[in-house]
Amino acid sequence: MSITGTLIVQMIVFLILVWFTMKFVWPPITAALDERAKKIAEGLSAADKAKLALADADKKVVAALSSAKDDAAKRLADAERLAQQLVEDAKSRASEEGAKIVAAAKAEAEQESVKAREALREQVAVLAVKGAEQILKREVNAGVHAELLTRLKTEL
Repeated sequence: MSITGTLIVQMIVFLILVWFTMKFVWPPITAALDERAKKIAEGLSAADKAKLALADADKKVVAALSSAKDDAAKRLADAERLAQQLVEDAKSRASEEGAKIVAAAKAEAEQESVKAREALREQVAVLAVKGAEQILKREVNAGVHAELLTRLKTEL
């Protein structure tokens, strides 16, 4: 065989190999590559969607955090206002109770003063009778002179 014949046979074998590859090998490879490209495109699309969802979730978290801070501030202000109101109520109740205690103490002091004056009048009346008894050198009858002693008590 000559070189030309070998070249023609190699060319025929090469063409058969190209035809076989194009008919049986190439379609599954292109299908696999297309499927792979499709999966990659879907993955990229899903990644973009996930980025958007993450950005949306971040916005929602920021909004929820802001809302929670506002709510906490409102609750804190309400609690402080309630505490202030309780303190004011306690002060007013304490003032009222103090006023009652002072009034009761004044009333009790007045009663004690009246009792002390009455006891002092009694003692002065007794001392006056004893003094008059010593002056007159005789005993004065308290039953007989009750009116005189009553007048003396009221004058004192």
